[in-house]
Amino acid sequence: VQLQASGGGLVRPGGSLRLSCAASGSGPNLDNMEWFRQSPGKQRDLVASISRRGRINYGDSVMGRFTISRDDAKNTVYLEMNNLKPDDTGVYYCHIVVRYYGEVWGQGTQVTVSS
Repeated sequence: VQLQASGGGLVRPGGSLRLSCAASGSGPNLDNMEWFRQSPGKQRDLVASISRRGRINYGDSVMGRFTISRDDAKNTVYLEMNNLKPDDTGVYYCHIVVRYYGEVWGQGTQVTVSS
């Protein structure tokens, strides 16, 4: 199973980005799908998660600004990020639990929020 993340980039404060993470080799066996963020000098923190049944959780710092969603037909999880702030800068990693296989991490995509 492999994950391919995309959608990062450089954006000004207040701007928006949409991250995608597509799983290959998993079949229809995706359970929890999550996005983590690792900012410079900090630990990797959970940003948002969505369960197979659609239960969603957000980190306090992104509540009301970020939206996580999934498309099981495409084996893809998305993170819509609005009103971005400089503190949102970091490498964003997708993390997926695959039934009968285990946990898989994506390679990370850089998001930089700067004027």
